[in-house]
Amino acid sequence: MKRSAKPMRRTAMSRGLTGVLSSPSFQRSKQPKRIKTRHKPLTKIRASARDQECTLRFPGVCNYRIDTTVLCHSNLLEDGKGYGIKAADEKGAYGCCRCHDVLDGRARRPEGFSYDSMISLFKEAVASTRAKLLRLGLLMDD
Repeated sequence: MKRSAKPMRRTAMSRGLTGVLSSPSFQRSKQPKRIKTRHKPLTKIRASARDQECTLRFPGVCNYRIDTTVLCHSNLLEDGKGYGIKAADEKGAYGCCRCHDVLDGRARRPEGFSYDSMISLFKEAVASTRAKLLRLGLLMDD
């Protein structure tokens, strides 16, 4: 059998939704919504990490490449880290991409490289980075 007519189109009237569709909460706004960005704007301290040497230098991990250096924020609660909150830039260290991955837990630590020794090296790197930031005039001495 052949159809002779197009099927009926479903409309709001046929579904009994006229009141819902005309309500102000259902109507679309005239202005498009802004897309939320996940990254905070680059601060002067974060930007200063470009082309710097890695201060973390984890043994068996570091690639010693200055083109991958970023500011690695602390993951310790004592430094202000919390759920959904990064520690302050002042509590960070310059690190290459591989050292940063190990520090943040995205990559495994090498055999024999304990968590305590990693944190000890991180704290030394923070002190070294802080000294560089003071020389650059990006931090004020306490």
